[in-house]
Amino acid sequence: MGKVEFIALMAMLMALNALAIDIMLPALQEIGAALQVEDENARQYIVSSYLFGFGFAQLLYGPLSDRLGRRLPMIVGLVIYIICSFAIVATPSFALLLALRFIQGAGAASTRVITVSIVRDVFGGRAMAEVMSLIMMVFMIVPIIAPGTGQLIMLGGDWHMIFLFIGVMAILLLIWMCMRLPETLAKEDVRPLTLTSVVAGFRIVLTNRVALCYTISATFIFGALFGFINSAQQVYVGIYQLGHWFPVAFAAVAAFMSLASFINSRIVGRFGMRKLSHASLLCFILVTFVWMLVQIFGPQPMPFLLFLSFFGCAMFMFGWIGANFNSLAMEPLGHVAGTASSVLGFMSTVGGAAIGAVIGQAFNGTALPMVLGFFTVSIIGLVFVLIAEKGKLFQAHNPRA
Repeated sequence: MGKVEFIALMAMLMALNALAIDIMLPALQEIGAALQVEDENARQYIVSSYLFGFGFAQLLYGPLSDRLGRRLPMIVGLVIYIICSFAIVATPSFALLLALRFIQGAGAASTRVITVSIVRDVFGGRAMAEVMSLIMMVFMIVPIIAPGTGQLIMLGGDWHMIFLFIGVMAILLLIWMCMRLPETLAKEDVRPLTLTSVVAGFRIVLTNRVALCYTISATFIFGALFGFINSAQQVYVGIYQLGHWFPVAFAAVAAFMSLASFINSRIVGRFGMRKLSHASLLCFILVTFVWMLVQIFGPQPMPFLLFLSFFGCAMFMFGWIGANFNSLAMEPLGHVAGTASSVLGFMSTVGGAAIGAVIGQAFNGTALPMVLGFFTVSIIGLVFVLIAEKGKLFQAHNPRA
């Protein structure tokens, strides 16, 4: 498999998660009405339940992929994802839909854990950061087009068709993966699947200061993103009355993240992961601080173009933070890549989903809870980066980082 095809396949496997979240954002109101959900904020659980299943299951796939290889656990996870996608079409109640979404997320967790493990199997250092940035760039195309795709599907049908669509997409990716992706786990890196070996692997990950602190920092930053995703429909449609233009506004912000990932892939080899991610985190803090002040003391609601400008700038910085923090956390853990990816993925997803749920449930008809959440989590993220780096920013530990 060539590098271009490798990046495309890895990106699309990871994008199944974004697809399962973003494509249905325009349909949340219709799903709630169809399943008799009266609380407007309760519709957010369609996103949160998926994220919690996605997060918890990551603990399982890492040790499995370190023992059985990367392909088999990935195939099992994709099959679970596909079955749940089709089962949701026939669900008669909101509670059952949430249960199936949790299981669907658990299946999709294989794509997150094992994709990162595969990249770490093949690349290291700045090369890994470059490849991850390219993967993130392609991956971010999905949030750009997914809400619009969901809107188009609903023009020709109802919300059930969205789940049929993502099930078919997963089938196509499963076929592609089975035909083209070789096993990447080296024989010397196979770990026994015993309680002792799993605990030992977890201990290696959790006692590495750099990996742990960068993961915690990323968890809080991702919490801000999940908080927005939970309340995006309420902000864009409820506050700004965008209606069918909601997918366009959502895509505009996602485009900033995709552009940032592309730029990062071109310059990370020259400047290094630490310099780029530290600078972007500080800029993220500055942008969200000014945004918060304008939100508090400016006109209510904030003019939409001004809101979109602040949000786009913040998400541009997020695009630099995400790929680099993930690579910095994985860099010292190549010998336990599967277990490391599962532990770090579990922490960032479950923690981020919980933080995002708090931010989303705080929605009060204004964007202030979301903006305040963005600023707060960025400050906490900076604290953990300082702990990881012993108080010194922008200092590379080795020439590759």
